[in-house]
Amino acid sequence: MLHQERVGKVYRELAENGMDCLLVSDPSAINYLVGKKLNPGERMMVLLVLAKEERTVFLLSRLYPQSEDLGCPIIYFDDVDDYVGLLAEQIPESAVKIGVDKEWQAKFLLALMERLPGRQFVNGSPVLDGIRQIKNAEEQRLMIEASRLNDLAMERLIPLAKAGFSEQQLSDELLKIYLDLGADGFSFVPICCYGANAADPHHENDASFGKPGDSVILDIGCKKDGYCSDMTRTVFLGSVSEEQRKVYEIVKEANLRAIAAVKPGVRFCDIDAAARDYIASQGYGEYFVHRTGHNIGQDVHEYGDVSSANQNPVKPGMCFSIEPGIYLTGNFGVRIEDLVLVTEDGCRVLNAYSKDLTVVE
Repeated sequence: MLHQERVGKVYRELAENGMDCLLVSDPSAINYLVGKKLNPGERMMVLLVLAKEERTVFLLSRLYPQSEDLGCPIIYFDDVDDYVGLLAEQIPESAVKIGVDKEWQAKFLLALMERLPGRQFVNGSPVLDGIRQIKNAEEQRLMIEASRLNDLAMERLIPLAKAGFSEQQLSDELLKIYLDLGADGFSFVPICCYGANAADPHHENDASFGKPGDSVILDIGCKKDGYCSDMTRTVFLGSVSEEQRKVYEIVKEANLRAIAAVKPGVRFCDIDAAARDYIASQGYGEYFVHRTGHNIGQDVHEYGDVSSANQNPVKPGMCFSIEPGIYLTGNFGVRIEDLVLVTEDGCRVLNAYSKDLTVVE
């Protein structure tokens, strides 16, 4: 059913940005507005949001019939229909500035531009992305619950790293854990990596097994009732070297400093600097090779990030990760990640699982 409050915000934001309408194609964005998640693959799917008329129209392939009332008219089409033409007919002549979301395929956009010469097509995603950044009370509750389940999953997963499981086997076991806990599955493909593999921030799980002295990065997330969790813990197998201990404590302190910097009005880039500058001051700046965090919600990576390039201020209701890391190629890596929810006077950390250095015996 159409979320009237959310759609109302879109109407107002479109008007303020001088856009007459917005074409929404991203399945998560459509779900956010109408409460229905559909993935039509290569077929066109567009929710047309008309600002001046304050109405919406949903264009959808007949292969996806809807039995319930979504709160807006649906125009169905077949594969052989002129579906771009159907969309063009729904856009009034008075709609001169047309917002298009960043996910819409070029084959549809270019065809619509040919049908509507003289119109101005602009990136409309910032309108809806900005609205989705601020989670309401119900969304916050769902994200808190997803992170609670993720904490429980991490508690079960860590002992398996010492039990002779390969990286891919750890991933397979994690899915079983999530389903047993009542989660809906992965929010992203987990990263489970041993030793030198942990020095690759986005290592793809393989058949590698851990050995004594390895660091183990476990970057995991589940989805529950449409909302995502994401966290990372690094543990050590059997023993920890002095260098590993030093790097771990530096990353942990960077994580804590960035979290402490989170409050309304602080810029994302300043939160990034709180972690990055500390790691640099300890001599490991060149080994922190990614941004400090990303926004999260229905998708694990949503609009907005904690990076040196993002000068926007954080606002209450935003949720994002804090995940500094140090990666020593060919040796080991350490990353520690929590989700934070911005409150009126600071933030709430959504992950309660310990960040104390852990050696798995």
